[in-house]
Amino acid sequence: MKAVIPAAGLATRFLPATKVVPKELLPVVDRPVLQYIVEEAAQAGIDDVLLITGRGKTAMVDHFDRRPDLETRLAEKPELLAAVRRPEQLAQIYTCRQPEQLGLGHAVGYAGTHVGDQPFAVMLGDEFVSLSEPLLPAMLDLQARTGGIVLAFAEVPLEETKRYGIASVAPADRSLADLGEVVEVTGLVEKPKPEDAPSNLAVLGRYVLPSAIFEAIGRTGKGSGGEIQLTDAMGLLLKEGMPVHAIVYRGTRYDTGMPLGYLQTVVQLACEREDLGAEFRQWLGEFVASDAGRRT
Repeated sequence: MKAVIPAAGLATRFLPATKVVPKELLPVVDRPVLQYIVEEAAQAGIDDVLLITGRGKTAMVDHFDRRPDLETRLAEKPELLAAVRRPEQLAQIYTCRQPEQLGLGHAVGYAGTHVGDQPFAVMLGDEFVSLSEPLLPAMLDLQARTGGIVLAFAEVPLEETKRYGIASVAPADRSLADLGEVVEVTGLVEKPKPEDAPSNLAVLGRYVLPSAIFEAIGRTGKGSGGEIQLTDAMGLLLKEGMPVHAIVYRGTRYDTGMPLGYLQTVVQLACEREDLGAEFRQWLGEFVASDAGRRT
């Protein structure tokens, strides 16, 4: 099993910080967002990761490379040395350049040569889940049983449906119940208005796809936002009879795709840290209760 991480976007919501630094490398305490995602893949047994990159994003690959000069300087600091070495131990990292960003489907299409004819995972580069509440292993098992497309859903407020792909669903076969809250997908709509949404089940940034998706992407025209949408390609396969299932995820998910979500993620994970969580929580409580906190 291989994983594909589309990471070629311009991250305009984070400018000017992302003018030089890829959004995927913005730090969450002391690790970049991208490392959390690759750690999630590694936990699920995936050790082959393809990054779909764009111009000015070579630093993402550098993060997972060796730094012998730095390692030499850290020889007497074993904890720091282990932390610096950990990224390159997680997986084999490969890259493919997406010359222009024409949608998620367009990006995934570039992975065809690397993936070949096997199922693969797609992991968006701005969200991840808690390793103590894994999602991907159950998705991989579900795809192995059904042979089709496997998605992950979360319930969102109806007013937020315009930000996501939204699904209509039916009960799944009871034999799949051991994998979690599994549903059968009957339809997919990209970013519908609240009044047009078939449900409040939003497609999260985790997919397990058969290789047939590449041919479907080639037949998919421009959709929402004038881009080639992965949702539309999956919808095409669904109409042609491919089984599509999803796991409704109710664990802890971190979404760093927008500044507010990124800041919330930093605060949440900082509060949970054994080495600084207690002191940080105390300071945070005092700040919120202070005049400065109330003014902000």
